Amino acid sequence: MSQYSTFVQWSEEDRLFLVTIPEFADRVVMPCTHGKTRQEAIRHAEEVIEMYLEAWKEEGLSIPEPMNSNLFQNVR
Repeated sequence: MSQYSTFVQWSEEDRLFLVTIPEFADRVVMPCTHGKTRQEAIRHAEEVIEMYLEAWKEEGLSIPEPMNSNLFQNVR
């Protein structure tokens, strides 16, 4: 599993789980993916993350840093 953040939420309208990758928001028009189940959506997000990282590396572009996990330590 990558070190990038993923926010999973249910979309009643789409009847799908949506996953957003916030670290990619400045680089990708729609930094998100989806799935019929939470597990499928997360798997798709991991695939999207790897796809973008490989493409950016091949193109010689900078790679976004993962969010600092310490930001969320005290969130309840």
